[in-house]
Amino acid sequence: MKTIHIGILGLGVVGTGVADLLTRKSRLLASRTGAHLNLKTIADLDIDTDRGIDLSTPALVTDVMAVLTDPDIDVVVELIGGHTPARQFIMTALENGKHVVTANKALLAACGGELVETARKNRVDLAFEASCGGCMPIIKTLRESLVANDIKSMSAILNGTCNYILSRISKDGSTFEEALKTAQELGFAEAEPSLDIDGHDTAHKLAILNALAHGMEINLSDIHVEGIRDITPMDIEFAKSFGYTIKLLAIGKRHKDHVEARVHPTMIDNTNPLSHVDHSMNAIAIDADATGKTMLYGHGAGMMPTASAVLSDIADIARNIIAGTTGRVPILGYPQENIRHIPILSMNELVTRYYLRFEAQDHPGVLSRIAGILGENKISISSVQQQGRNASGTVPVVMITHTAKEEWIQRALGRITETDCVIKRPMVIRIEDEEAQ
Repeated sequence: MKTIHIGILGLGVVGTGVADLLTRKSRLLASRTGAHLNLKTIADLDIDTDRGIDLSTPALVTDVMAVLTDPDIDVVVELIGGHTPARQFIMTALENGKHVVTANKALLAACGGELVETARKNRVDLAFEASCGGCMPIIKTLRESLVANDIKSMSAILNGTCNYILSRISKDGSTFEEALKTAQELGFAEAEPSLDIDGHDTAHKLAILNALAHGMEINLSDIHVEGIRDITPMDIEFAKSFGYTIKLLAIGKRHKDHVEARVHPTMIDNTNPLSHVDHSMNAIAIDADATGKTMLYGHGAGMMPTASAVLSDIADIARNIIAGTTGRVPILGYPQENIRHIPILSMNELVTRYYLRFEAQDHPGVLSRIAGILGENKISISSVQQQGRNASGTVPVVMITHTAKEEWIQRALGRITETDCVIKRPMVIRIEDEEAQ
């Protein structure tokens, strides 16, 4: 049986899980891959802390070059995250002819094209199943299982922190701040949570998935991104009254000559399966022309779910090594010569439905004046709800629109904000339902 030597960079939560599976499941992995997957070396700045697993076999070092330049190591697993120095470590590994497995979605979204080209030139594999959706096999599904499909759309919950916070607000009326604090106490949210709650983590994943789905260059900079900081229990309750649930969605839709790519809080109908994905769970719904609608659901983070995804990549590479091949499946799902620049739709051109909440002055004629400005901008109102006066003396007014153009909505709201009808800029949440398709 062939022995394939593996080196790990980073012995944090996921690195510890990968090391544990490689050692504890060595017989199972050998029986399934036909190779002995030997964890030879682990590099981490802290090699003295007890991780609670058996690390008696691999060498523990603080110098990553002991992994990157070791001629015996076949596969480097990068699990330190971030841009620097992870980018250079991966580049060095690829240039030294080593296959690389990574979960680093931020780096892939920013520098993925460069890394893919370096792997291709050096005839090695670059694998990243764990970068999007934890244990959900999103990458393999798009790259392999749906190879005969045109991907029409993807809607996904890809950040467990945001989903947990929104679930708490929905189920027990917590404020955003209270739900975030609980998420941090339970380990669902980082001490500095901006990357998650402002939507950027989700955008990194959407940039990667768009490339795989549509054969397009990885494009992070043109994705519209909004987070969940401004979502209130009031918005959650209004959504419920209209039959909707609020989720932070990554939305990708293919049109003839462009792709919609946006991340923002979204109202979805309670009949949509994504509306029932709660707490820290992730899910993605894919609509493809041959298969129709399919959905993946699972843990998007955590030691063992993520480690399981990393091991799936290691196993694929091991099988390729045994077969004496690399690049059998193109890294981004399409041969390099078939990857195209496909523009991302400007948000101003988006057409969908909208939830608008105004803190309106309690004066006669205010509602008709707001409706009038919306009408002047070609925005048709589907439903209106108005509550009694609140403690500040204003009246919450909520309107659901028919389909309208984002440019019209923003222009109308700018005009409304300039009047004395409202005390602050209105809340806007986009709606995804059958009318908005």
